[in-house]
Amino acid sequence: MNLSLGPLLYYWSRDDMLAFYAEAANWPVARVYLGETVCSRRHLLRLPDWLELAEHLTAAGKTVVLSSQTLIESESDLKTLRRIVGDGRFLVEANEWGAVRLLSEAGVPFVAGHTLNVYNPDTLDVLAGMGAQRWLPPVEMSHATLAALLERAPAGIETEVFAYGRLPLAYSARCFTARHYNLPKDDCQFRCLDHPDGLLLSSREGAPFLTLNGIQTQSAGVYNLIGELPALRELDIASLRLSPQSRHMERVVDAFQAALAGDLHAADTLTHILPGPPVDGYWHGRAGLEYGMERSC
Repeated sequence: MNLSLGPLLYYWSRDDMLAFYAEAANWPVARVYLGETVCSRRHLLRLPDWLELAEHLTAAGKTVVLSSQTLIESESDLKTLRRIVGDGRFLVEANEWGAVRLLSEAGVPFVAGHTLNVYNPDTLDVLAGMGAQRWLPPVEMSHATLAALLERAPAGIETEVFAYGRLPLAYSARCFTARHYNLPKDDCQFRCLDHPDGLLLSSREGAPFLTLNGIQTQSAGVYNLIGELPALRELDIASLRLSPQSRHMERVVDAFQAALAGDLHAADTLTHILPGPPVDGYWHGRAGLEYGMERSC
């Protein structure tokens, strides 16, 4: 089992993004996912920039995967998707079924992203037949459901689990960050740049509820499966996906790497560097905002 660095879900400045991936080249992650998956208006890095980064990271010994946009809304989005599919140098993560169709028609192997919402082995078998080499379960799938699904999974397909980061829960044609500032989506003034880890939304009682990230809605808490490595190993999970955050990401990666190496205290490292409260309820088939330690109290 190894580590993957998921695609950047937030909108950072160009300098910050380039600096982040320059550092990531030296981190103990086997795979790096690149590309804009949330909003096509985020274009401080365009496809040629992502491809150049992919070449640098490949030279640094990383396996690079280009992640496709999750919600295709325009001909321009579709044109970018076709360029990604046609590049041919890097594996592609398909995050919607149009990308699956284009990749399958091109005879290109791919990663089936968690937003394809695969809940049963029959769907996974279809994807494997279309060229999927690896897949990610939906982020709300429990350990028990995943174990049952993998008992009937097609041979040869690898499983990667979202193991750290704010959970991407939903996508909409409406931009909620723009709406927060009373701005139209097409004139959002790129306010996502002001929120490098998303915009926290609280309940009327002041409790953390959700996180707004443009058209994406995320959990307020940070999903953290560092304490579930034995169960993940039993399922023969190939890789753990760590979703980027704006600060301390190297320490997050190091903590997971240490835990994989058997350090029983590695989880303690994460206590003070999470950008939100830890959660793992979905993994245990409970409310998503719960956390394992709370259930033991």
